[in-house]
Amino acid sequence: MAGLLYIVSTPIGNLEDITLRALKVLGDVDVIAAEDTRHSRKLLSHYNISKELVSYWSGREKARSEKILDLLDRGKDVALISDAGTPGISDPGEILIRSAIERRIEVIPVPGPSALISALTISGIPTASFVFAGFAPPKKQERKRFYESLASERRTIILYESPHRLVESLEDLAGSMPSRDIALCHELTKMNESVFRGKAEDVLMDVRSSKIAGEYVIVMKGAEKKEISFDEALDEIRELMRTGKGRKEAVGMVAKDYGISKKKLYDMSLE
Repeated sequence: MAGLLYIVSTPIGNLEDITLRALKVLGDVDVIAAEDTRHSRKLLSHYNISKELVSYWSGREKARSEKILDLLDRGKDVALISDAGTPGISDPGEILIRSAIERRIEVIPVPGPSALISALTISGIPTASFVFAGFAPPKKQERKRFYESLASERRTIILYESPHRLVESLEDLAGSMPSRDIALCHELTKMNESVFRGKAEDVLMDVRSSKIAGEYVIVMKGAEKKEISFDEALDEIRELMRTGKGRKEAVGMVAKDYGISKKKLYDMSLE
C-alpha cells in the first residue's frame, strides 16, 4: 500500500508560527522532503524532531520527485516542506504533487503560513477577489510588458520580489501605474518586519531611502472600473484593430476593461 504525501506549511519567519498539526505530522512521517535540508534542520532541531531528510530543490525537482515517489510506492509516509511557507507556491512541489496524483497517491494538505496571504490581510487593499502573479520577469523589457498587462486587472494583485531587483521592479510598476495604491510588505513575521503603503510612485521614493534586504511581497489594488459610452468603446476597438488586433480580440479586451457585454459590443462593432 502506498504511503501518504503531506504538504506541510512551515513558518515564513517566526518559528512559533507553526501549527500543532504540522509538528505532529513532521514527527510521525517516515521521511521529510525539504527544499534545503540545512535550512530545514534548524526548524526541526528547534522542535526536537529527528527524521530522515531528503533534498527536494527546484534545480533537480523532476529527478528528486522520482526518488520521493519511490519511497511513497514502498509505503513510506512523506512530508514535503519548503524553506518557508507553503510548498508549491513559488517554491518546489508542483511536479511532485502532480506526479503523486497521477499515481493515485493520497496528497494531504497541512495548512499554515503563507507570505502572500499574510501580506494581503495587512495590506489594507480589498481582499474579496485577488490574483497571485508570482515573481515579475527579471529582464527589464519583459517586466515592463508584464506590468502593462496587469494595468487593467480589476482584482487585487499579489507579487513576490527579490531584494536585488526591488527598486527596478518598482520603477517599472510606477511607470505603468504611478497612482495605483500598493502595500510593500517586508520580512513578514521577522524582527525587521515593515510595510510601506501608498501610491506606487510614493512607495518607490520611500524604498529608495531605506535599507533593502530580505523578502518582499507587493500587494497592488486592482484597476478601477471606468465608465465609458458605447461610442467611446467602439472608438477603442477601432484603434486596437488599426494596431493589428483582430475584431474578436479587440472586442474582448475592451469588454473586459469596462465591464461591457461582449456580444452587444461585437454586434455594434459590425454596424
